[in-house]
Amino acid sequence: MDPLPLPPPPPYTPTALKQTKPSPLYQIILSKQARNQQESNPETVIRSSKLRSREQPILRHPRKTNPIVWFGAILCLIFSLLLIFFGIATLVIFLSVKPRLPVFDTPAASLSVIYFDSPEFLNGDITFVANFSNPNRKLSVGYEYLYIELYFLESPIATQVLQPFTQRPGEVRLVSVHLLSSLVYLPPHLALELQKQEQMNRVIYNIKGSFKVKVKLGLLQYSYWLHGNCQIEMTSPPTGVLITHSCRTKR
Repeated sequence: MDPLPLPPPPPYTPTALKQTKPSPLYQIILSKQARNQQESNPETVIRSSKLRSREQPILRHPRKTNPIVWFGAILCLIFSLLLIFFGIATLVIFLSVKPRLPVFDTPAASLSVIYFDSPEFLNGDITFVANFSNPNRKLSVGYEYLYIELYFLESPIATQVLQPFTQRPGEVRLVSVHLLSSLVYLPPHLALELQKQEQMNRVIYNIKGSFKVKVKLGLLQYSYWLHGNCQIEMTSPPTGVLITHSCRTKR
């Protein structure tokens, strides 16, 4: 008796492949490849980091400000406002008053003595009138310190300190200043030049003044240094008189 024939194998279809499950090893390989592709793409990394930051926000609790810091800030604000206010007020007052510098002048002078004990030691006697003018119409001026020097060319030969005084707006004050030179050393070339000028009946001196001035306007007041310089030309002693003079005053 012959054996029965075997049944034919089932036909090959694509759906059979689709229904088959991949192995675990194959899944691991695919996941690693996908991860490598994401890491190699920078845009994907940036998007993933942004999504993580959005998904996991960092919450910080606000810290309370120290009361000392608030107090210091308020003091700085008040000080700044006061500084601005006083600055504007000072500017307005300055523009409305228009302060001007006092003027120093020498309208008259007399030269009575010039002689040398030796070729280089001078004795002299000169008197001049110092004219202090306050050209301001609304400001009072006070002279707290007044120092006068007499020069022949670049060499000082006499000094004098004057008494302080004040001037009302628009006031003019004349002060007589007496300067004596006693055995004052002069370099040889200056001594020869002075003797030459005396013989020519034209003696030239320089008068320099340094003054500390205080200006008052109501409750406001400020101080500054004022410098006057006058060049005078006189006839020879004993009756030397002023011929010409030129003065300038500056801070």
